[in-house]
Amino acid sequence: MYLTRIQLITALGAVGLAAAVLELVRRRRLTEEYSLPWVISTVVVAVLGLSPPVLAAVTGALGILYESSLVFFVGLAFGTIMLLYLSIKLSQLTHEHQAVVRELALLRLRLDERAPESGAGLSPGGRA
Repeated sequence: MYLTRIQLITALGAVGLAAAVLELVRRRRLTEEYSLPWVISTVVVAVLGLSPPVLAAVTGALGILYESSLVFFVGLAFGTIMLLYLSIKLSQLTHEHQAVVRELALLRLRLDERAPESGAGLSPGGRA
């Protein structure tokens, strides 16, 4: 069985994306938590691109006219889900950051109240 040109491009793209994700995880630029959705999307792209019968069956089952529309929809859905997930994570980090800033401000206030005349407090730059 020979691969068509689009199947070959899909296979190379899926392998390239998987290799890029694994390299980012290896270099600790991407955590395992965030790599899982990318690996799953790579598998979905590979399955849809390398097996036209599966792509045709899913397209028919969803009532979509063109197979390329299904692939576009899957990509758009993945992007939307990832943006929502990352927005949630960013919101959590923002709340944690605000709590740490408040705690640091209280610690600086307590330190300055203990020894205001000795100069032992922290300077505004955060250094002793």
